[in-house]
Amino acid sequence: MAAPTYPSAWRPPTIFGSPGRRFAFLALVAAYLIWSLSTLNIDTARVLAGLPRAWNILVRMMPPDFGRWQLLLTGMVESVQIAIAATIVGAILSVPLGIAAAANLSPRPVYFAARGFIVVGRTFHEVIIAIFFVKLFGFGPVAGLLTLAFSSAIFLGKMLAEDIENMKPGPVEAIRATGASFGQIFAYAVVPQVLVKTLGVLIYRLDSNLRHSTVIGIVGAGGIGQTLSASFSRYDFDFASAILLTIAAMVAFGEWFSDWARRRLR
Repeated sequence: MAAPTYPSAWRPPTIFGSPGRRFAFLALVAAYLIWSLSTLNIDTARVLAGLPRAWNILVRMMPPDFGRWQLLLTGMVESVQIAIAATIVGAILSVPLGIAAAANLSPRPVYFAARGFIVVGRTFHEVIIAIFFVKLFGFGPVAGLLTLAFSSAIFLGKMLAEDIENMKPGPVEAIRATGASFGQIFAYAVVPQVLVKTLGVLIYRLDSNLRHSTVIGIVGAGGIGQTLSASFSRYDFDFASAILLTIAAMVAFGEWFSDWARRRLR
């Protein structure tokens, strides 16, 4: 009886299990892609006609016009102020929300209510929320601040709740056994376990708010995005190019600061 043969080299298992399943999956993806493109009514002639207009806009954007630097600086400072203030307000609001949404700290009714609020809040994009607040409070930075504060509270609350649920239960049970109050349990057992990770998430959210503050301004929620939208509306493409370069520089600085701060926390 012949001895069984084994492969001479190890290969990691595939997610499909067999070449036939992989081929069937790829064929299904290709069929779905073809079906989607066929139902979108993509007008090739319209796309080709738009290419010369795109080139014309790019030509008119060069060179960037930084002559109105006062207006540019005012919009950028407003965007930074909106991002920082919204991050602070969102962080404050996220603490009770995160505690309520943690299954190992909150009663079931409170837990389900907080989780439902987070799910509903995460359903809407920042632009949709900004449109709602603009309708309520009018154009300007107040709508932008409330938009990013709401989104930050939802995001940070969700992250905090997950960190609390994944922490080690031993310190909590030990301090609870001493007869400590809920506030003492949270301060001495929960905070030390989630503080570093929460600060990292908070810094990441600040970086995200710097970018989001430029987007929500397009719908009238203040900041440099509102100036950018007005520039495109006036066909002032050289000044719009200067705004875009300034936004890119601000986002790059925020990315560098976020990486630096997270490295310091490790």
